[in-house]
Amino acid sequence: MGRGRQKAKATRVARDLKYSNTEMDLERLSKELHGEQSPDSEQNDEDPFAEGNYIRRA
Repeated sequence: MGRGRQKAKATRVARDLKYSNTEMDLERLSKELHGEQSPDSEQNDEDPFAEGNYIRRA
């Protein structure tokens, strides 16, 4: 992709983000930035390779 197309795409994406009407969940964002865990984050318990669930082979 040429520089002109790349710049146009970046400009379009930035404009979409700036003028979008989507509601932001500021409370959830704040918790994520402060490192607090939410009940949704416990969904990785079933994944054997998730952090803390790794079982070493003998």
